[in-house]
Amino acid sequence: MKIIFVTLFPDLIKCYFEDSILKRALEKNIFEIEFLNFRDYAENKYKRVDTPLVGGGAGMIIDNIALRKALESLKSKYPEAKTIFLTPVAKKFNQKDAVRLADEKVLILVCGRYEGFDERLVEDFADEVLGIGDYILTGGELGALVIADAVLRNVKGVLGNSESLIGESFELNLLEPPQFSKTGEVPLILKSGNHKEIKKWQAQLSIYKTKFHRPDLYL
Repeated sequence: MKIIFVTLFPDLIKCYFEDSILKRALEKNIFEIEFLNFRDYAENKYKRVDTPLVGGGAGMIIDNIALRKALESLKSKYPEAKTIFLTPVAKKFNQKDAVRLADEKVLILVCGRYEGFDERLVEDFADEVLGIGDYILTGGELGALVIADAVLRNVKGVLGNSESLIGESFELNLLEPPQFSKTGEVPLILKSGNHKEIKKWQAQLSIYKTKFHRPDLYL
């Protein structure tokens, strides 16, 4: 898999891949990352990519020139890529999306800034529009990283132990049951050796936890 970040601030993203699991997977060429700064495609003297809103309103918006040219360039190079725009005006990203998108060969994640995108860019280039929550950030870089991390851990070989993906939260619309280390006192059933009863106990705790923390999931 290859993930391409289209952003004005690539350095905000690059550092995330310089440590831990994703660094090791990147060094093993299990996935690739690429950065495209669409400011490089600006045609004006000062390389500005923002413009006032038509019809008035506070703030600036990403213009319809530099980003358009950047995306046209990427689409010609990667015609089969899936392009996702990051914006709070969108469907909320979830674990099912992460698993689904892990099958893509190339993902283009377009990071917004200012008051968002010229809508014509979304209409012409977006295969999907996703947000990570009901709140506003200063830019789409954090959202792109959240999606990249969630997707990449579902790519074969990224996690050292693929069994780590089994029984995670949000499978079957349930949160994971409580987990415990071996030190100190823990619920006795976990020391019983009866794996059938342990799984039964965990399943019930998973339901309780979901009802308490995320009743919207347990329908």
